[in-house]
Amino acid sequence: MWLKNLKPLLVATFGIILVVFSTNVFAQEQHTNADSAKKPFDPTTVIMHHVQDAHSFHFFTIGDFNAVIPLPVILYSPQKGLSVFLSSRFGHKGENTFDGYKLGESEKITSVDPGVTVFDFSLTRNAVQMFLICGLFIIFMIKIARKYQKGIGVNTAPSGAQNFMEPIIIFLRENLAKENLGLRWERYTPFLLTTFFFILTNSLFGLVPGVANVTGNIAFTLLLGIVALVVMLAGTTSHFWKHLFWPPGVPIAVKFILAPIELAGELFMKPGALVIRLFANMVAGHIVILAFVSLIFIFGELSHVAGLSFSPFSIIFIIFDYFLEILIAFIQAFIFTVLLAIFTGQGFEGSDHDVAPGSHDGML
Repeated sequence: MWLKNLKPLLVATFGIILVVFSTNVFAQEQHTNADSAKKPFDPTTVIMHHVQDAHSFHFFTIGDFNAVIPLPVILYSPQKGLSVFLSSRFGHKGENTFDGYKLGESEKITSVDPGVTVFDFSLTRNAVQMFLICGLFIIFMIKIARKYQKGIGVNTAPSGAQNFMEPIIIFLRENLAKENLGLRWERYTPFLLTTFFFILTNSLFGLVPGVANVTGNIAFTLLLGIVALVVMLAGTTSHFWKHLFWPPGVPIAVKFILAPIELAGELFMKPGALVIRLFANMVAGHIVILAFVSLIFIFGELSHVAGLSFSPFSIIFIIFDYFLEILIAFIQAFIFTVLLAIFTGQGFEGSDHDVAPGSHDGML
């Protein structure tokens, strides 16, 4: 039954994708015909434009009409002061200058005049989308919490969204928090749940055509890695640092070699594994989807028959990869949370404070 409800959504989604790309290509063809010089379709430019961050939400283009939501541009220059305006001032493709500033191809705003320092505090689509998703998810969770306050799901069977959220929360609590954090699982469970759903919701929302791929942005994953590093280091104990800088049972000469390696692993390798894994998997999936879409227009430039003939195969691969990306969104959110729980638990593993009352074998 759910497949019947899903089919219209898939048709609409991939219809929007094809409209977005086709209208862009048609607009390029009209422009080149006017100049009597046909510009070939550049898949690299199109793919990078959709993957990278931007100062506006661009959904589709039909002729001279562009469905765009401009975002606030906030600039500060010691020479010129504060400037606040909408990104639409730069034009659709950044062909205009405004207030002495211009928008480059890489969405970087620079000054027209040389020697002017520019500090960009603009709300890009990654930032706006992240705040929007966080707000919607908080509202969503508050509604679920109010149901539990009324006794729904406590005295009676859970209903609605509770049926989806409760098994996930219980699974993460029992198999991640309690298994890896020992007696401190209650302290870290809210953070682990927040991290999991924060990554998951941003990844799933990033699959909607025209929006930003937040989890595929290196700045986003880097910030998550820094937050994870702070949490991991905050939970460490003297027992952990003693074994890090002076590992027992190792020759003294080897200790001086192992200590910097272990320290580098804690400060860079562990958070780096979290950052690179999430970034690479999420951006790669979007590039693959956009590449299959681009193949339609690459074959279409060879001949209309080739473009139309290849379209069904490309759409099949896109649908398959779309379902795969939904699965990857759950997997990557889970892996990030699992590694975070493991790395955090290692910081106080074997500590006297983590031994249950009456136990005598807490030292591992």
